[in-house]
Order: sequence, then C-alpha cells, then structure tokens
Amino acid sequence: MEIKVFGPGCSRCTETENIVRAAIQETGLPARVEKITDLKAMMAHGILSTPAVVIDQRILCAGRVPSRTEVCGWITESARQAEKK
Repeated sequence: MEIKVFGPGCSRCTETENIVRAAIQETGLPARVEKITDLKAMMAHGILSTPAVVIDQRILCAGRVPSRTEVCGWITESARQAEKK
C-alpha cells in the first residue's frame, strides 16, 4: 500500500503525517508513507488544498486534518480492495 501525505510542511501537514504513521502502526498493515512538499507534484496529483492524504492513488482527504480513526478505516478498506484484485 502506498500512502502519500501532501503539504508544504506546516503544522497541520506534519500532524497529518503523524496521524497516518500512527494509524499504520495501529492497523499493523504494511504501507509505505511518502511526504510530498513540492507544489508542482501536488498540482500534478490534483491536490488543491492541504493537507491531503492519497492512498493507492485515491485522494481521500484534502484541506483538513483527518482523525486517526478515519485513516485506520481508509487503510483497512484499501487493504481489502487490494486483496480483491
């Protein structure tokens, strides 16, 4: 599973990255997290507001800090979807 956290490095973006990493630990599912701060890369992915979370190329959150519970749900659902493929 590939998770990307988009943001320029502000406190909300850092908080989002920390929440994503905590959710990965909580679920125990394998995932790779990449923090993207480059504005051109954000635009290329269609990210218009930050922080944003993308899991397996699906934008699941943009412009707000998600809760750990939300992120755990996204990770679990993405793992289920991957198993079906």
